[in-house]
Amino acid sequence: MDWTEKYRPSTLSEVRGNNKARDALAEWAETWESHREAVILHGAPGVGKTSAAHALASDMDWPTIELNASNQRTKAVVERVAGEAAKSGTLTGGSAGRRLVVMDEADNLHGNVDRGGSRAITELVKEAGQPMVLIANEFYDMSKSLRNACETIEFRDVSARSILPVLRDICRREEVEYEDSALEAIAEQNSGDLRGAVNDLQALAESTEKLTADDVVTGDRDRTTGIFDFLDALIKEEDAEGALRASYDVEETPDDLINWIADNVPKDFHGPELADAYENLANADRWLGRVRATQNYSYWRYAGDAMTAGVAASRRESKGGWTRYGPPSYWSKLGRSRGTRDKRDYVARQVAETGGMSMASARRQVMPFLSTMTHHCKNRELTVAMTARYDMDADHVAFITGSGEDTNKVQDIVEDAARLGEEAAVAGSDGAFEGATRTTTDEVDDSDGESAEIEADDESETEDTDESEDDSQSGLGDFS
Repeated sequence: MDWTEKYRPSTLSEVRGNNKARDALAEWAETWESHREAVILHGAPGVGKTSAAHALASDMDWPTIELNASNQRTKAVVERVAGEAAKSGTLTGGSAGRRLVVMDEADNLHGNVDRGGSRAITELVKEAGQPMVLIANEFYDMSKSLRNACETIEFRDVSARSILPVLRDICRREEVEYEDSALEAIAEQNSGDLRGAVNDLQALAESTEKLTADDVVTGDRDRTTGIFDFLDALIKEEDAEGALRASYDVEETPDDLINWIADNVPKDFHGPELADAYENLANADRWLGRVRATQNYSYWRYAGDAMTAGVAASRRESKGGWTRYGPPSYWSKLGRSRGTRDKRDYVARQVAETGGMSMASARRQVMPFLSTMTHHCKNRELTVAMTARYDMDADHVAFITGSGEDTNKVQDIVEDAARLGEEAAVAGSDGAFEGATRTTTDEVDDSDGESAEIEADDESETEDTDESEDDSQSGLGDFS
């Protein structure tokens, strides 16, 4: 069973990390008769908005009516399903005949076939005879008229400090052995996302006897569209076009995304549909190979089409229930290797400090590109420039490029990068070596070859200028 459901708060007092929002929601419910307004709970995914709504219903003894499927919010459906419940003040059940109407994904109305859905909801909240809770991730994606018609309560990101006690409590109830450092790592990795932390805990607990820090793969969870939500959409819900569109909001490179899909699709696909899905993934992998071979990133589009739309189109029967998706197996191996993680973190730190970004951004947004562009050191000049730019040793170069660190190729690149760094230091010394240069020139001027030396200097300067222009055109300027 999904632990996020099993341990969902049953009362508002159990909602963690958003005490101010929790208390405001309780006050809204207790005073509803005096204002009769709907309320919008908004904030990032995984911070407890839906859990708080259901906990409130439990506290108030209000049965709930839910309307949360994006493709069921047409004007007709809203008026028939939610309208009948919200406009009636005499429904049986619950305290004083009250029911709580909970509308999830209230910010996702623009994609309906009948575009009257948003207008119908706005009209509904103004006329409702029952308390309504609208839940949204993106507050400003909702129409202004709808926002103005409701009270609003913001749920903020849940801090790692608030997540940690929840993880400890779940481990106690599930009799999971753990190291404190492992839970701390999960909490830090998912800081802001309580649901993501619980999902990660369950996935790890079911694959090992005792949780250790080495079992936890470090790195930030995507906060635009969670990878697990995307996998659900791709494998179980969306058609080809919908799956492709869903992939646009996932901050994973195609090289990473194909591994997520390939490792998880067999959990729900079987027989001929699995064979078709893997045929599409193989096609995507061929396009990714062309990217690595040619450095032409326009091919990513074709790889993305095959691994998302192609896989979704392979589905031949409906999928339901909850599936425990997990990270690609090679990520798990990476997480268990302290030495490999140290190399990755060193490169990420160098990239972050040089580029003025967070280590998470460096890992997720820059390093995959570096790895692709310098794969097996095929673009040697770029690999040397990268090595010099980020002060890499042989093991770091090997990690990024996929080459052996003890090969002559990698060792030569490190040596050339060291020379490149020394030349850059001299060039940037701003005249510190000018005296030494003048002495050498004076000695040459006293010789009979003065004219020839000056001509040679002129030619050298011209050659240096030409080389500088060539570097700029080759893209190496990005690393200077």
